[in-house]
Amino acid sequence: MLNPQRLRVFQAVVAAGSLQAAARNLHYSPATVSQHITALSRETGLQLFEKDGRGRRPTAAGVHLAEQATAALSGLSRLDQVVDDLRSQRSKHLAIACFSSVAQEWIPEVVRRARESEPELTVEISLNEPHGGQGRRPAGIDVRNESMEEPAAPLEDCIRHELCVEDFAVVIPSDHPLISERSVSMRQLQKENWVDHDIYESPTGRIIRSAALAAGFTPQFSARLDDHHAALRIVSAGLGIAVLPRLALRDLPPGVVARPLRRPRVQRRIVAHVRHSASLDPIVAGSLICLRQQAQLLIADQPSNRDDGSTGD
Repeated sequence: MLNPQRLRVFQAVVAAGSLQAAARNLHYSPATVSQHITALSRETGLQLFEKDGRGRRPTAAGVHLAEQATAALSGLSRLDQVVDDLRSQRSKHLAIACFSSVAQEWIPEVVRRARESEPELTVEISLNEPHGGQGRRPAGIDVRNESMEEPAAPLEDCIRHELCVEDFAVVIPSDHPLISERSVSMRQLQKENWVDHDIYESPTGRIIRSAALAAGFTPQFSARLDDHHAALRIVSAGLGIAVLPRLALRDLPPGVVARPLRRPRVQRRIVAHVRHSASLDPIVAGSLICLRQQAQLLIADQPSNRDDGSTGD
């Protein structure tokens, strides 16, 4: 088995660009760093560096090893955290994975209530889109979204809890011709420039594109990115329209308005996956209750569930 510490030192050298820079960053002597690199080269049987003028650069094998070591070292870090908790005979952490709009709108209340019941608790929140939260503490609760058209996708070793069904809306500049409409059909968006907030093809992006296809067209994008806040700013600059879930529209920037979508009505499921090993933890159970309550507030606030007739059809 390769020595993890030598791998970490090797990654530091590759990242820093030189042995001397890595030594300064790690607070090691250059000789110590050199010894780690020499020992790792001997362990692997690989030439990790080659001459480059007066310096050295990583070989192709070295670069590949540094990249592949990231996942292994992240897994070891997670295991260290588990061992630390077990050694201390305590459960002072709550790990939650979720997508960004849930982190912004629901998680603050979850953290507040959890710390009221356990004042020394540390809540660790990681985003599971697009990178899956790798390198973080294993999540006791993992909140995800699902397409209404796709089968449920339970996570391994988890109990799946459906929280709510959420509507999508279209966001348009405040001077857009559709501003006079009480609701907008997908077909009316066919000739618009779209701003895509989901460049990594998560379930949310698939839901939006499927709705456009159901209306008979493929969206033409003026911009694609991976942050709904930035997408809203691009819309406010008059550079396109965006289709987003309601949870992402709680704090619209100036210059944009949201309108309900119809024909088809665009929706997603929000679900929480609770690890079997954490399901009896009172903190986890209380956090799940809080998430359910937040979801009910979202349902009540959707235009389709109010009596003001705002959706139209």
